[in-house]
Amino acid sequence: MTYAPPAPPAFADCTPREKAARLVTDALAPANLVVALLLLVAWHSTRSWAGLGWGLLAALFCGAVPIALVRLGVRRGDLTDTHIRVRRQRLVPMALSLLSVLAGIVLLYALRAPADVTALVVAMLVGLAATLAVTVGWQISVHNSVAGGTVMILLLVLGPWAAVTALGAAAIGWSRLVLRAHTPAQVLAGTALGGAAALTFALLR
Repeated sequence: MTYAPPAPPAFADCTPREKAARLVTDALAPANLVVALLLLVAWHSTRSWAGLGWGLLAALFCGAVPIALVRLGVRRGDLTDTHIRVRRQRLVPMALSLLSVLAGIVLLYALRAPADVTALVVAMLVGLAATLAVTVGWQISVHNSVAGGTVMILLLVLGPWAAVTALGAAAIGWSRLVLRAHTPAQVLAGTALGGAAALTFALLR
């Protein structure tokens, strides 16, 4: 049976637990994680302001454009909210985001961006494409797909101590369950998919 997430209550009407979940869901939203990860990897790979510039350029295509498309859809009434709780509404914004990320990859390769930055954007493209393919028939957690990928990338870049970031992914999963945005299976599948897609980074860097 298809899972249909209920409409969330207004923030003022939420219980303290739901308010905490809303804050986690919003603060660690996919676009926020994508931008932060790109900047961190870009800086780590170059240790320079120029590296941050490459991170910002990648973030434009992977974070800024996708969230702008979502917000435009919300403003036009085509989407329920910025987290797009209705599965069928996710397909067009995700497909357009895929094109934006692809354009970013072409530009980064053409401009000879640092290998780690380009590899990360390709990994994001793989993760987004896989998530879109699943979303056609099932409401997988995009929040946890990005979170799972973020944890895996940080492990590859920073080493074993970055495993502590798995607590953040767990918090995101908790928040999505509290808000009844996803089932446990959708949260776990999203995390696994994101982590697997992130292995592309290891192959290309």
